[in-house]
Amino acid sequence: MRRVVFNQKGGVGKSTITCNLAAIAAQRGLRTLVIDLDPQANSSAYLMGGNADAEAAGAAAFFEATLKFGVRPASAADFLSATPWENLDLMPASAALDEIHGKLESRYKIYKLRDALAELGEVYDEIWIDTPPALNFYTRSALIAAEGCLIPFDCDDFSRRALYGLLDSVAEIQADHNAALQVDGIVINQFQARASLPQRTVQELVAEGLPVLTPYLSASVKVKESHELARPLVHLDPRHKLTQEFIQLYDGLPSR
Repeated sequence: MRRVVFNQKGGVGKSTITCNLAAIAAQRGLRTLVIDLDPQANSSAYLMGGNADAEAAGAAAFFEATLKFGVRPASAADFLSATPWENLDLMPASAALDEIHGKLESRYKIYKLRDALAELGEVYDEIWIDTPPALNFYTRSALIAAEGCLIPFDCDDFSRRALYGLLDSVAEIQADHNAALQVDGIVINQFQARASLPQRTVQELVAEGLPVLTPYLSASVKVKESHELARPLVHLDPRHKLTQEFIQLYDGLPSR
């Protein structure tokens, strides 16, 4: 299973959702890989903490290798790192992704990630891809390579307006590049159950027939603590309400 977590809007929880769902899969014994394509490298820092090495081979080195021709093409497995968590590996990101973006786009390397994931799919049960907050080369590569797409959603009017264009972008990728790609659902993040605006916004999305997933992920300071300690919630506090919501969300995802 290959899933991408995608939203063109920043600050909606892509990295948090990616890492926590991947950590749940890994804890259950599934061989799991996170691919971080965001130059900000939030997923990499979340999973590796102080062990994160900006110089380590990762996504930038992988894509750099696709620009070169050699007798023996590099294997995608050469660009992975083990995390402190059993069954969970990482292709880390770095700021170098920004530096090579133009070269990759001009030389149309858009299918290289798809090819790499076909190779890695023989090793991993689940592959989770974190994307930058833009519909750029890396995000398109991820959507072309994935089977499922999760869309994080903050309960505000700006996010709602952007959502329709985002769904159109996914539909275009489906039509032009990846007919197998499915929108697995919209993940409601930082939900405040006692506030009227989030409740009304979500109810309207559901009424429109959009694939809103449950449960909604509650707003909680535990997330910030989890980031600071570089410990996914399932390892930090398995009984916490938000951890349980992530587990229920994971269990409700479509299987293929």
